[in-house]
Amino acid sequence: EQHVKLAEEAAQQKADLILFPEMSLTGYQRSDARRLAFQKNDHRLIRLQEVADEKNITLIAGAPIQLGSDIFIGAFILQPNRPPEIYTKQFLHGEEVHYFKNSFQFNPLLHFQHHKAAIAICSDISTEKHVQAAVQRGANLYLASIFFTPDGIDDAYLTLPKYAKKYGLNILMSNYTHQSMHIKAAGKSAFWNKNGNLVNNLNETEQGL
Repeated sequence: EQHVKLAEEAAQQKADLILFPEMSLTGYQRSDARRLAFQKNDHRLIRLQEVADEKNITLIAGAPIQLGSDIFIGAFILQPNRPPEIYTKQFLHGEEVHYFKNSFQFNPLLHFQHHKAAIAICSDISTEKHVQAAVQRGANLYLASIFFTPDGIDDAYLTLPKYAKKYGLNILMSNYTHQSMHIKAAGKSAFWNKNGNLVNNLNETEQGL
């Protein structure tokens, strides 16, 4: 319901794309990830796909995704009038390795208007070769879906504008506010242009667009 509400609001404001945080559909979960996991063509995506079709907007929504017997931290890419695609997190962090597999297999490049967009999930952004690979594939927009705590958000605010300026990338970052899995999140979702300048951001507690 929250995803639908925000996607519809974004579409009313003529947005072409809305990016949600890491595992946004379930909340950031580790130990419960297998129980909550989505399938590749999960029926729970139907309403979101309808919104994408009806409003002509691309939705990127995160979830634990089961592929075969393994669970991945992933993102569903729901584009207007196209089958859903998935991205899987490439670089896991901390205790995630006990619950998830990583994969480089599912890594689509999104094409819309004059943009080529690459997706990153959380600790992917801490590995510069991830952004380098996106640029080598022709990306000019980098979409970072994260769950960063107050201890880590300053690093994101240093790293992402540096990437933007170095590689000529526009970068959109979406983070949680409040908490998930009893861990406090830092908010401060933001957009940097290709010169590394902060164009707009939210505060620590504000949920918004």
